Amino acid sequence: MKMKRKWSLFLTLGFVLFLAACGNEVESSKNDSSSDKVKVVTTIAQIGEPLSVIGGDRVEVESLMGPSVDPHLYNPTQSDVKKVDEADVIFYNGLDLEVNMKKMFEEIGDSKPVLAIGDTISEDSLLEDEEGAVDPHIWFDIDLWKQALEAAVEELKEFSPDDATYFEENKQEYFAELDQVKKEAEVLQIIPEENRVLVTAHDAFGYFGNMHNMEVIGLQGLSTEDEIGVSDINDTIDIIKNYSVPAIFVESSINPDSIEAVIEGAKNQGIDVSLGGELFSDAMGDPETEEGTYVGMYRHNIDTIYDSLSKGEE
Repeated sequence: MKMKRKWSLFLTLGFVLFLAACGNEVESSKNDSSSDKVKVVTTIAQIGEPLSVIGGDRVEVESLMGPSVDPHLYNPTQSDVKKVDEADVIFYNGLDLEVNMKKMFEEIGDSKPVLAIGDTISEDSLLEDEEGAVDPHIWFDIDLWKQALEAAVEELKEFSPDDATYFEENKQEYFAELDQVKKEAEVLQIIPEENRVLVTAHDAFGYFGNMHNMEVIGLQGLSTEDEIGVSDINDTIDIIKNYSVPAIFVESSINPDSIEAVIEGAKNQGIDVSLGGELFSDAMGDPETEEGTYVGMYRHNIDTIYDSLSKGEE
């Protein structure tokens, strides 16, 4: 009887150990599955979200800067340093957009792939301000952004050659969607030419204006570090008056005070200009929203600008 009990106990213990071993194997398999993905870290979501679509289930993408975050002023946190350190591949815009992170990326580039995708664009395609500073907001030109994303995808292919065909197929499908958005943007040409003036908080829409035949006025310069003076506000009011601009726009990542000051100043001069709505410039929307995607963000801006400046033209 004692032998039976011992044998029963032995079988039970063996079964428990077997289950534990199976559990460990499953857990190990999960970990291996997770580690098989290419860990990608980007600065802005305009890079990260498209790469998450193109990379599909072969990549794990994390963007350091979320909604309403201004990349011009952003300083890396200790958490950011850890994420960058654990990444396989790192992408940032460059062209001095993330100026406070440039040194960190240059240093870590000695040990892993780090690419400033804006630096892959030919210089003759880039815009400059009056002082010769390069405009970093290249994602507003869909054709240029496709070039920049192309460079990122090539970097992913080089890092993970086994996934190269998968990445290429997804890229072609995604780029077809971007071409569709570009076609949809032709609606902006319906806006009366005299009203085709886009006034925003800072000069982030130069490439957008070039692509869609619009004059762009930003109260601040290319960087949000630039200060806004009374003369900037008055000059903008003069432009609104001369062009009969019906609406001006705030930006999701910029304090709206400067635009509100322009509206108030215009009102005091008897000029009727309204707040046209909020545009996404240096940051996209919340990740769980349509505006949290590059395509959705771009479509939102097209619709908002058209609705406010078209005056009902069809």
